[in-house]
Amino acid sequence: MRLLPIAFALGLAGCSAAPVARVADPAPRTVVASKSTAPAVVPMQPGPQPQPAMSNSNIAADFLDLHFRLENGRDLAVFTRFETPVTVTVAVTGNPPATLGPDLARLLARLRAEAGIDIRQIGAGEGQPNIVIEAVSRDQIRAVFPGAACFVIPNVASLDEFRRNRRSAKVSWTGLTTRERMGIFVPNDASPQELRDCLHEELAQALAPVNDLYRLSNSVFNDDNIHTVLTQFDMLILRAAYAPGLSSGMTRDEVAARLPSILSALNPAGDAVADHPKVQTPRIWIEAVHDTLSPAIPAPQRQVAISRALTVASDLRLNDHRSGFGHYLAGRLMQGTDPVAAQTHFAAARRFFAATPGTELHQAYLAAQVAAFAITRADGRAALVEIGPALATARTAENAALVATLMLMKAEALELTGQRDVARAVRVDSMGWARYGFGPDWAVRTRMQEIAALNPAGS
Repeated sequence: MRLLPIAFALGLAGCSAAPVARVADPAPRTVVASKSTAPAVVPMQPGPQPQPAMSNSNIAADFLDLHFRLENGRDLAVFTRFETPVTVTVAVTGNPPATLGPDLARLLARLRAEAGIDIRQIGAGEGQPNIVIEAVSRDQIRAVFPGAACFVIPNVASLDEFRRNRRSAKVSWTGLTTRERMGIFVPNDASPQELRDCLHEELAQALAPVNDLYRLSNSVFNDDNIHTVLTQFDMLILRAAYAPGLSSGMTRDEVAARLPSILSALNPAGDAVADHPKVQTPRIWIEAVHDTLSPAIPAPQRQVAISRALTVASDLRLNDHRSGFGHYLAGRLMQGTDPVAAQTHFAAARRFFAATPGTELHQAYLAAQVAAFAITRADGRAALVEIGPALATARTAENAALVATLMLMKAEALELTGQRDVARAVRVDSMGWARYGFGPDWAVRTRMQEIAALNPAGS
């Protein structure tokens, strides 16, 4: 299940990089999103992603927790995957973004090339598909799971079928011994990026992993929603899941015994990397973070929750991206009331992220917050220093919403440094990214106005 991209919650989700509180409250410049000169979307041309610089021993431990434990902490008795070539079909209601087809085709091509999975899309009349992707409204999804942007369920092919069997063993992950049929439910009224992000996470979890782990810094299998498309780590996990040495029905011990040789063959460099076992993420920390992100919880209680998370992380020495994430959340919550203190939390987050491999995208999100603060202080040069490296990372990660947000901030920073013509060009260039990341023109205009309002020199 992919959690809802909650706007207040920090711009961590695929569809948004939320606006930040400003020191002053100037009258915003009028900014117009062109309806004719910019493309509807930007063709994604990601740069090469780095291979996971992790020991195979660590990867094996992650593999086991991803496949033998559910997000609620319940253990699974056996490993499951599809044991036949996988077929996928799409059932659409409403008018989803035109990007659905191309994005799915690109994802399936990656799964074939990078994960070695025999998977293809079929149309009506070509047989019974293994996986049905049903595009329905966000309201229909939230009526079933209020906190979900999208989800996957075993042994169903439609939302109606899931509703009829919701309380039966048929749709239980714990009862699976192999995978034959999966239903994926994605929003047909979301932005192109949100829809694509759902395709990546839910299709991957339909194929193998069923858990999300906060300890993973470079994976979509993490409820922090930092990564929104499958990483090289994720592809390695999927390739291992479909290795010839594994099969459905194997126990955790049986899989554990096979993984060393499988990972050595797939990731020989991982045998030379030193093992660095990570502290398991305690439930109290997970619950505190979920409370911090919940829109149903009043702001004072969210402050208490993030303080609890930071204390737990300190006591247990979670000295990695998890502590960085906690400080990031704390900074975002404080921006409206104490923006200077928020920068202290962002500085702490940066130290933890910098010390943790695989956190380049975390640092790009953080850079957006620091750049925004610099813009509110009319310090365009400082903002540009933050934005440059972050933009390159966001493009590599295919995060159009973050790219657009950073480009719009760059335009404001350029205005502050007197480069108005360049700022205008950057703002125009951002539109294709913004339409993919945020969706319709009204959403793009809203984001543009929010970022323009950061600039105290706006007129």
